Amino acid sequence: MSAAPTRRRPPRVGDQPLFRRTLIGLVLFIGVFLVLAPLVVIGVEAFAKGWQVYSATISHPDTLHAIMLTVLTALVAVPVNTAFGVAAAWSITKFDFWGKRFLLIVIEIPFSVSPIVAGVAYLFVYGLQGIFGPTLDTWNIKILFAIPGIILASMFVTAPFVARELIPLMQAQGRDLEEAATSLGASGWRTFFSVTLPNIKWALLYGVVLCNARVMGEFGAVSVVSGNIRGQTNTLPLHIELLYHDYQATGAFAAASILAVIAVFTIIAKVALERRGAGRRASPAARPSLLSKPAENNA
Repeated sequence: MSAAPTRRRPPRVGDQPLFRRTLIGLVLFIGVFLVLAPLVVIGVEAFAKGWQVYSATISHPDTLHAIMLTVLTALVAVPVNTAFGVAAAWSITKFDFWGKRFLLIVIEIPFSVSPIVAGVAYLFVYGLQGIFGPTLDTWNIKILFAIPGIILASMFVTAPFVARELIPLMQAQGRDLEEAATSLGASGWRTFFSVTLPNIKWALLYGVVLCNARVMGEFGAVSVVSGNIRGQTNTLPLHIELLYHDYQATGAFAAASILAVIAVFTIIAKVALERRGAGRRASPAARPSLLSKPAENNA
């Protein structure tokens, strides 16, 4: 009796050792020289003239003002975008309404539009020759070349970050738990804080961390609407550019080291949140079911 012929496993990507090693080596090479090397250079050049020069640059009034303005922008823009992201994700995933697709498109617009274009668009809306410019000037309200313009531009650029993290997760979770809570008499706010928020808290924090990092590092849109007024409307990225143009390379690297440290802490927070499940997309099969819970409890 002849033995049954053995079926050969189809070849898979990575079976060839040469291909696998070449690809991994190429990725590591690009990662080291394109991403890691500039960060190392920032740290080395920032302290090239010693700790005293570094400390003097950081403690300079213009640098301190740029840091404070950057922090202020984040303190306003991040909570507003967080509230917008939660509200948008809740509306899109929990309700059926006309215009849902349009709302999704609106959320994606800041990712498709260049920050420079967004800044120029704000000029045509709030500038003296813009749509609301004459009215704002009559009431002596200053938006552009002032702090409100910086905050508005930063909010525009970072508006999608929280929503993009929450929408896929909340779509995968479905509406079963919220509908069960509502049927038991829970109000909308109680349903959100008792049911929805505990299920999305890590993804929400994940989006907030990314949004905060982008706000603090935003350059393009802010450079257009701020006017680059030294000591008044300069955020930290704009201040770094001014230092570089003034041939103060060491000072520019010293100020840039602050953003580099923020980036490192952002990566650490991002990895920690990913270990708790943030940033992952739950499959519909893994969606919690209200019908299965009583059976598990009875068992």
